[in-house]
Amino acid sequence: MVVAKDPALDILGEAPTGRGVQSVEVAGRILAVLAESTRPMMLRDIADAAGMPPGQAHPYIVSFRKIGLVEQDGASGLYRLGWFALHLGLARLRGFEPYQLASEAIADLAQSLDLGVAITVWGTYGPTVIRSIESSHNITTNSKPGTVLSLSATATGKVWAAFLPKQLIAKRVADELKQAKQDITLRELDRELSAIRQSGFASTDGNPWPGIAAVCAPVFDYTGEVQLAVALLGPSASLDCAKGSPQVTALLSFTRGLSNQLGYSVPGREEA
Repeated sequence: MVVAKDPALDILGEAPTGRGVQSVEVAGRILAVLAESTRPMMLRDIADAAGMPPGQAHPYIVSFRKIGLVEQDGASGLYRLGWFALHLGLARLRGFEPYQLASEAIADLAQSLDLGVAITVWGTYGPTVIRSIESSHNITTNSKPGTVLSLSATATGKVWAAFLPKQLIAKRVADELKQAKQDITLRELDRELSAIRQSGFASTDGNPWPGIAAVCAPVFDYTGEVQLAVALLGPSASLDCAKGSPQVTALLSFTRGLSNQLGYSVPGREEA
C-alpha cells in the first residue's frame, strides 16, 4: 500500500450512505476515468470507461471545461484533466500530515544550506512536486508544483523507484528506458537502486539539468512506507553529493527527523 495515493482513484469505492446528488456521482465517474488514464482520451473512450453513452458524457465534459476541471487539446481534440483538477489535488495534499510536517520545516533547511528544496509525493503519473523553495543561486530547474519527474533520470525519481514496491514502478521504468536518450540498461538501474537503498539517498550531477546537482532522500511512516521525498537542488559547485558531505548529512538528518515524527525508526543505521 502507498498512502500517497490519488484519492480520485477511489471515487467509486466505499461511499457514505444517505441521499446524494446523482448527477454529481455521474460526474465523479467521468473524472475518475480521466484521473486513472495515463494519456489524453477521446470522448467515446471516456464515456465507455464510465459506463455511459457519449451523448450523456458530453454535457459533463463541456461543464468541466468551463470550470477548468478538463481541458481539450486543440490539435488532437483529446481530453485530459485541467488546471483546476491540479489545484484541487494540490490543495488535498497540503492537508496531508507528512506534507504539513515537511512544509513547515523546509524553509529553514533551504535557508541554512542556501540550496533549493523540493518535496514530492507519489501521484497518479509518478513522483510529483507539491512544494519547492528556490535558493539565491538563480538556477533553473523543472521543479515547480505539479511537475512529474522521471524515475530513471532524476535523483528524486530514483528514490521513489528504490523504495516503492517493484511491481508498482516496473512498467513505468521500462517505458522510460525505452524512450530515454541516455544509454542505461535495466540491470544497471537496478544496481543503482540497490545502492540507493543501502545509502538512503540518491544523487545526480549535471543530469537532467547541466551544471545542476541534486540529492534526494525519502521520508517513511510508522509502517515503513515511503510517504514523501525531499530533494536539495543547487549548482554543482555548491552542492556536494558525496556520502558524508555536509549537505547530504543535513538532508538525511532532516528526512530521518521527519520519519521519526511519523513513528518510523531504524536502529543502528549508518549515518551517511
